[in-house]
Amino acid sequence: MASEFQRKKIAGVFEAMDADGDGLLQEADFAALTARWIAIRGTSGSVRLTSIMMGWWDTLLAASDADRDGKITLDEVLLVVDRLGGMPGAVTDTAEAMFVAVDEDGDGRISAWEYNRLIEAWSGRPTDTDEVFPLLDLDGDGHLSREEFVRLWTDFWAGDDPAAPGTWLFGRFELPVG
Repeated sequence: MASEFQRKKIAGVFEAMDADGDGLLQEADFAALTARWIAIRGTSGSVRLTSIMMGWWDTLLAASDADRDGKITLDEVLLVVDRLGGMPGAVTDTAEAMFVAVDEDGDGRISAWEYNRLIEAWSGRPTDTDEVFPLLDLDGDGHLSREEFVRLWTDFWAGDDPAAPGTWLFGRFELPVG
C-alpha cells in the first residue's frame, strides 16, 4: 500500500497530468500534456515527443486501468506504484523514453534549461527550477546524464524515501508532516 509520502508526490504529478481536472487520467489528458509541451518547445521533435508521451499513456493504461473503462484514477496509479519495486525494467524503460523526450537537443544529457521546460510543460505555468535542479544533478556537472535521470525517475516513481534526490524530479512540493 502506498505510503502517505508516495500518495502526496504521485498526486501532484497526477493532478498536473489531469488536464481537465476531472480526477481521472484519460487519453485526452496525455494529448493535452503533449500539446502543452510542444507549445513550449515548438514543433521540432514533436512527432517523437508525441510518440513517447502517447506510448506512456498506453503503458500506464495497460498497467493501471483495473476496471478497463479507459480512465485511470489516482488509486489505480497508486496500485501500480505499489508494484514498481518488483518491475525495475518497466520503470527503466519509461525513464529511458522520457529522457529522450526531455533531451531536446539530443546531446545525451539534460540541461537546466531543458529540465525547466519539462516542469513548465507538466505544470502548465512558468516555474523557477533554479533551486531544484542542483538537487537532481547528482555529480554536479550542470547536466543530468541518462544514468542520473533513470535513477531520479526510479526514486520518484518506485521510491518511498523523502531524502532521495528523485523526490524532487517533478519540482518542489510540501512533504507530509509526521
